[in-house]
Amino acid sequence: MSQATLHDTPPPGGRGPLDRVFDLTGRRTTVARELRGGVTTFFAMAYIILLNPIILGGAKDVTGAQLSIPQLTTMTALSATIATIIMGLVGNAPMAVASGLGINAVVAFQAAPVMTWAQAMGLVVIEGIVIVLLAVTGIRERIMHAIPLALKHAIAVGIGAFIALVGLYDAKFISSSATSPPLALGTGGKLMGWPAVVFAIALVLMIVLYVRRVPGAILIGIVAATVVAVIVQANAKVPAEGWGVVVPDVPEKFFATPDFGLLFNVDVFGGFGRAGFITALVVLFTLVLSGFFDAMGTILGLSDEAGLVNEKGEVPNLGRILTMDGLSAALGGLTSSSANTVFVESAAGIGEGARTGLANIATGALFAVTLFLTPLAAVVPAQAAAPALVLVGALMMTQVAKVTWDDLDIAIPAFLTIVFMPFTYSITNGIGAGVVAYTLIKLARGKIRETHWLIWVIALIFLAYFGLHPIEEVLGVK
Repeated sequence: MSQATLHDTPPPGGRGPLDRVFDLTGRRTTVARELRGGVTTFFAMAYIILLNPIILGGAKDVTGAQLSIPQLTTMTALSATIATIIMGLVGNAPMAVASGLGINAVVAFQAAPVMTWAQAMGLVVIEGIVIVLLAVTGIRERIMHAIPLALKHAIAVGIGAFIALVGLYDAKFISSSATSPPLALGTGGKLMGWPAVVFAIALVLMIVLYVRRVPGAILIGIVAATVVAVIVQANAKVPAEGWGVVVPDVPEKFFATPDFGLLFNVDVFGGFGRAGFITALVVLFTLVLSGFFDAMGTILGLSDEAGLVNEKGEVPNLGRILTMDGLSAALGGLTSSSANTVFVESAAGIGEGARTGLANIATGALFAVTLFLTPLAAVVPAQAAAPALVLVGALMMTQVAKVTWDDLDIAIPAFLTIVFMPFTYSITNGIGAGVVAYTLIKLARGKIRETHWLIWVIALIFLAYFGLHPIEEVLGVK
């Protein structure tokens, strides 16, 4: 079982339709727990509806064109709705899907400057198709099975550290600096202002409720902190930069008409002609690698935390989950919302007990509602939702005990996997560092035959990934 405490016990008796579809009894969960987990996941990742349009809408393509923020908001919510529900129905996993941070930056700042937006989204469609092909042929699943079990646990631990950092940083409880040290508490090493107070209240409340095994602890913390934040903002008028992306103001209106103008605005192969074959290929390689391994690490980490991984490190319905992940990425291109991927914030819902795809139905339904209630989605600040990531990060960290630290063949790669994720703000970098270190140690100790041949292939791919800049210079890519 996961380290996350289950607050309910499945009812005895016959199996209803939802139980049969999602195997609630088999996974020792209940409808109430799944719905609660799905709602919690939505609140933990609802920021993407606002943040993704800001990232994509703030960039210009090669013609100087910018995408419409209202249209991007609609497409982000629509894409997340469809992808999350399909993942729940087909993959039966509590893993919500939406536009991936990091991947959208590649689209905005690497693809768009050398091609049109439609062509950049075309590359996203191709990325999704490539990932689907890797999934349906079984290659992606074999790669995941080839990774040593101890490294899989390290990936889960690294993701725990990563999402805790994401939560602390997004809530401005820690900040970055151009001078030493690179990260500091609050602003200039000091906690200042009401947003920090709201974050602290939310985190303390969640921890107290969770350790006392109160059902809905995380969700209660998010809602309560949001109410506090709204009251604070109404009276203290904290500047927008103090909160971050979302300012907890009561919106002037609660309804908004969705704008579907960007739907299917895509040119699948035009980018190769506009930017040049090599340049477009480098962008595509970056998209595929980031999408492939970010999702792989997240899926492994979330499955481990949800107690879905068996003693061999295998995940149920893995082939379906991986295929749906690829299709979701392609859907992101078709909606111009950038590639969709499994969201690590799903750990918040898992922390509330979500174990099946039914939680995704709740999350997806709330994303659908935000198509018309976008102003209301802008009320929950990071300071209210991010503490959930810190708490769940702590729960995921407990899996560090599963790593055999007295075996240097595993200990060093596991350590690098764990620290590279938060230190470089990238799940992909963490997996790459661990795999490369693992293969180098095996090579140095003459244990080549003990290592699955696919691990060597992955290591070579990651070496190319880490050396992408000098490779681009050799190839003359601008």
